[in-house]
Amino acid sequence: MLITGGAGFIGANLAAHLLSMGRAVTIYDNLSRPGVERNLNWLRAQFGDTLQVRVADTRDAQALRDAVAGATQVFHFAAQVAVTSSLADPITDFEINLRGTLNLLEAIRAERHPPTLVFTSTNKVYGALADVELETTPTRFQPRYTHLRQSGISERRPLDFHSPYGCSKGGADQYVLDYARSFGIAAAVLRMSCIYGPHQFGNEDQGWVAHFLIRALQRRAITVYGDGRQVRDILHVDDLVEALLACQSHMPKLRGCAFNIGGGPQHTLSLLELLARIGELQGHPPRVTHAPWRVGDQRYYVSDTRAFQGATGWRPRVSPEVGVARLHDWLRAQAFQEEHDTAGAHAA
Repeated sequence: MLITGGAGFIGANLAAHLLSMGRAVTIYDNLSRPGVERNLNWLRAQFGDTLQVRVADTRDAQALRDAVAGATQVFHFAAQVAVTSSLADPITDFEINLRGTLNLLEAIRAERHPPTLVFTSTNKVYGALADVELETTPTRFQPRYTHLRQSGISERRPLDFHSPYGCSKGGADQYVLDYARSFGIAAAVLRMSCIYGPHQFGNEDQGWVAHFLIRALQRRAITVYGDGRQVRDILHVDDLVEALLACQSHMPKLRGCAFNIGGGPQHTLSLLELLARIGELQGHPPRVTHAPWRVGDQRYYVSDTRAFQGATGWRPRVSPEVGVARLHDWLRAQAFQEEHDTAGAHAA
């Protein structure tokens, strides 16, 4: 198993699951994202030399070809993940997200026995969804029409790339599907909503559930862009790992297909609702400041996951209430461990 971006949040959770099953795993990561070395140290402490690591970048085509050689399955997570970073530096965003994915596809195509590929795309390929008529409640936006509230956004939704990030991830999404069509590569795309869980070190540009919890635990102010009624379907990483494995195991049937993956209508939260939940967990409300809406922000996005469920039998199991509490406890334990380690170092 080759996992690009494997030291990141999703990659580390998937690697741990595969290694615990006795599978051979190689992580391919340039270790540029803050927190990933902690994930890598955790994996090495748990699994030792059974984990193979290649510190390299997907923009290095030769290093990627070397890593792909001999792999039977590839999970492609390596990416530039922030809309704001793409607006500040569109060229780097393009090189990582689109050029890096094309390098991987070419490496796979060059193999005598090409490995199967699962690529994680994003709901940002559908744009701002400005035409979806919304109404407001005290805590959230919701679609005006009942059928959309009950089902979410499906794969039939036209693509509408917003921001350089949306363009680079959307372009990569389409290249993966076309390589399946044009060259027969066994590849599928999962267009993900908001994933959260342990080993996530989120910031305000990506990983907002973890970011809100981290700021609250640090007793620092949380910045809310817009009015806080934005709604997302959130998916615990344990459920995502099951979806990734289901995608690989059903690959002959799923080749060349894209699916929306998230918690679906039964697993949604608005920003305001998450803030209230954090207040319940901590016994006091978190500090909040407000700022204007950002470019490309979707006021409402909930995945219609029925197509993937029908194809694989997968469905999310971890509720937002349980999952957010688990992440809160994990992050609090991490903070305690860091304080303990720092105190021990000072004593020494």
